[in-house]
Amino acid sequence: MNLSQCSHAFVTGGASGIGLGIVDAMVRRGLRVTVADIDAPALERVVSERGERIRGVVLDTRDREGWAKARAEAEAAFGPVDILVNNAGIAPNGREFADMDPVSFDRIVAINLGGVANGVFAFAQSMRERGCGHIVNTSSQAGLTASVPGVGAYAVAKFGVTALSEALRQEMAPHGVGVSLLCPGYVATNLAESTRKLGGEIRQHGGAMPPSAITPDDIGEMVAAGIEADEPFIVTHTRVWRSLEPRFDAIRAACERRDAAA
Repeated sequence: MNLSQCSHAFVTGGASGIGLGIVDAMVRRGLRVTVADIDAPALERVVSERGERIRGVVLDTRDREGWAKARAEAEAAFGPVDILVNNAGIAPNGREFADMDPVSFDRIVAINLGGVANGVFAFAQSMRERGCGHIVNTSSQAGLTASVPGVGAYAVAKFGVTALSEALRQEMAPHGVGVSLLCPGYVATNLAESTRKLGGEIRQHGGAMPPSAITPDDIGEMVAAGIEADEPFIVTHTRVWRSLEPRFDAIRAACERRDAAA
């Protein structure tokens, strides 16, 4: 999709981190942007710093009535949404399943998967009817392989986003609407702080996070390029395949064993 022909992007979790990097990338390409975030003070700062091309809306992505209201306000101000970025999410809780509070599991899934689905419910039908648009759903490298202890609930949600996005891409392609899955690796953001504000738990898992040279602005540019190329997957870090290969090798081996036995 040619972003120069688009006018309005809607980005959740857009007041900080990766979401804000995507917002800035859209603004640099001339789009007006509705920035949705649950953090009202952060949202106010972002809007005040970036001028008239963006507007803010406070949104808890779990709230379907809130989505309907946010969409109505956004489109009244800036017209139909051409680009939807379902980016809002919270961090892993660091717990293994045997030690996990089910309330924590439910929160992670409700925000990281349910919030993405709610965005699709709010906008996909109108994009299909207009025959144009692009949806970006933020998953994670943990949505491609669940290889790190302590991120199980997070991986369940992010695998769900992966499945949702792959199915949605097939459904929407005949109608001229693109769908991309964003799979970031570790990026230094305020995700831990945002998670705590929503009542989430943060525990160290798998050792200290490695330093990352990838910034939210870098990812914003990757997302813009991915939309224009209609890429099904947008991977942000190098050497990701090394962590995925054992899983896919195991799946292939299981299939080949069954084929050989048939």
